Amino acid sequence: MVAADFTEIAELRQGLIRKALRYAIFAADPTTAAVTAPFDATGLLQELPAGYLPVGYTTTDGVTFSGDLSTSDVESGQSASPTRSDVETDTATAQWVPQETNAAAVALYENLPLSGAGSLPDLGSATWTWSRPKTPPTLYRRLVFIAEDLNKETGNPIYIVRHYPSALRTGREDEQWTRTSEIARGVTYQAYIDDAAGTDALTWIDGPGWRDYAPEDEGGGG
Repeated sequence: MVAADFTEIAELRQGLIRKALRYAIFAADPTTAAVTAPFDATGLLQELPAGYLPVGYTTTDGVTFSGDLSTSDVESGQSASPTRSDVETDTATAQWVPQETNAAAVALYENLPLSGAGSLPDLGSATWTWSRPKTPPTLYRRLVFIAEDLNKETGNPIYIVRHYPSALRTGREDEQWTRTSEIARGVTYQAYIDDAAGTDALTWIDGPGWRDYAPEDEGGGG
């Protein structure tokens, strides 16, 4: 056998440590087109389909992606550890705390439509008013999360785009009014399987800075 060089086999690369230097959250009603191609063929970030509203500023905790994973184990008398394990549930959730009082933040918190009948009017165009219905509606949303980082060597942007094509509000935090802090409306949304997408979550990584990692063509053509 050939002796190994630890530095080579470990492949430690500082440049692949990602951070969300900037990020944004967008929400739309399920009648809005789902996101299927957030980048063009060259890796440039594209505009979202019409109908996605920005959530705006959030607290410094950012967006927390989590979920619940449970398994079903088979135990056998001849083994101290399970002899078989199967996944029972594997859910994905996103939690964040908006700081702005805008249409998207309020609608996601209060379970209001983002567009059409029952939605909030444009800022300043009319009085905002809403009431809690006797029977809360089940309103699914489309959510998009976009994070921007930079390639350490080139300085070009790298984007991570995560899309929940069908998400439902499963939790909300207290809304507190105080002179020492902003009015925040923290929410948790769980992703559900979207029939057209065939999944509950899609994630893309691309951008000019990502393409910079591609190895140069050393073949010279022919």
